[in-house]
Amino acid sequence: MKATKDAIDVITTFEGWSSEPYLDPIGIPTIGYGSIWDINGDRVTMEHIPITKEHGQKLLEKELCHIEQSIKRLVNYPLNQSQFDALCSFIFNVGSGNFQRSTMRMKLNRGNYENAANEFPKWRRAGGKILKGLVRRRAVEQALFRKDM
Repeated sequence: MKATKDAIDVITTFEGWSSEPYLDPIGIPTIGYGSIWDINGDRVTMEHIPITKEHGQKLLEKELCHIEQSIKRLVNYPLNQSQFDALCSFIFNVGSGNFQRSTMRMKLNRGNYENAANEFPKWRRAGGKILKGLVRRRAVEQALFRKDM
């Protein structure tokens, strides 16, 4: 399974675009559509040179490839496309390590899709603070996850 336009739309909408490095809400240097890694696999720094939208798209595609593989490795129960897309956006934002350790993953691997969907709103904090953007993003991801249930 691959991320579709639905996943990409959620990611790009909530991440936004910046050709120059910036600090995300918890102070991590980021570029493009929320990438913390450059095309060579090095961490983005505040000294990173500006990138083009084409370069940013390649960074997004590279990260999505990693996320798709993570989902295939970490989730043992079948997912429909909407669930897969929602998880792609979620993992893009929180990281595959956090997803691996999450209650959401545990519930998915028990086939408990509804309770897994109920986990999305719990992931609304960054740096210990509830962020309105994360509250909105999780609601969109949750709705996408439930779309074809």
